[in-house]
Amino acid sequence: MRIIEVVADAGHTDSLSGIARQHGALDLWWSARADDGRRAFRILVSAEQRQAVVDALQSLIGSEEGARILILPVDAVLPQAGDEEPGGRKTVSATREELYAQIERGARLDSNYLWMVLLSTLVAAIGLIEDNVAVVVGAMVIAPLLGPNIALAFATSLGDNALLWQSFKTELAGLGLALGVSLLIGVLLPLDLDSHEILARTDVGLDGVVVALASGAAAVLSLTAGLSTVLVGVMVAVALLPPTATLGLMLGSGQQSLAAGAALLLAVNVVCVILAAKLVFLAKGVKPRTWLEKRQARQSTTTYFILWAVLLAILVGVIYLRSHLR
Repeated sequence: MRIIEVVADAGHTDSLSGIARQHGALDLWWSARADDGRRAFRILVSAEQRQAVVDALQSLIGSEEGARILILPVDAVLPQAGDEEPGGRKTVSATREELYAQIERGARLDSNYLWMVLLSTLVAAIGLIEDNVAVVVGAMVIAPLLGPNIALAFATSLGDNALLWQSFKTELAGLGLALGVSLLIGVLLPLDLDSHEILARTDVGLDGVVVALASGAAAVLSLTAGLSTVLVGVMVAVALLPPTATLGLMLGSGQQSLAAGAALLLAVNVVCVILAAKLVFLAKGVKPRTWLEKRQARQSTTTYFILWAVLLAILVGVIYLRSHLR
């Protein structure tokens, strides 16, 4: 459940009441009229209602100066009124706007992101060199590279070119920094090529493709359902930074063959996360509000879905050839 708080001109009282009734809101109340003529309305809605209510509110007051729409969490309601679909099946689904706010934060290219990439790369590199699985898992949990990949899939679902470009730049900056740092470490420090943690990230099979696809889908499902704790498991299952660090270490130490395997694993994980996220956003019906934006999003979805599917097919072909040429 959520409370949708609307701050708008008091003259919209009847219209807002009508929206609440039309979409079956659980409750509606409002404050006294302020000196500036505005009034605060609060609409209590269930999970399945809130996207439709938010869309209706944006159509009514979205372009009105001074109007605000806020989506507030609800910890509990007494008497209880669970978020259930007909038949008793529980459902929790974030709105497009809530997803955007959460996903966009993970795609920001700022000093915090770069520091997270730098520190997690150092942690991953040390864990790989020392063959310490606990340290490598620590780098996986930090997982700064996961956010831009999910944001790429989300941006194409909405046809949002600004978010798409922002995510792409953030992804390239993160991968470039991680690769540069790990390459320098590979040049300066001796490596134990018998390290299990290193060797495990210099090869990938078809089972790795399945794991990456399933983990990418789970990441988006956890976001749309509001189950952020699931993301920790996803970060470990489909880690992007340890393969990047392994690639840099192998390049720095002159191990071209092992570097190629690490690069293939990294490419598979990136493509699978984006493709799986794209499919889940599509299945969840994540799309823009207006018809023009929806048309642009359909074109974007088709183009990028074909692109990522072709890339995955190429990678699967490379994996198959590598396994049969040994």
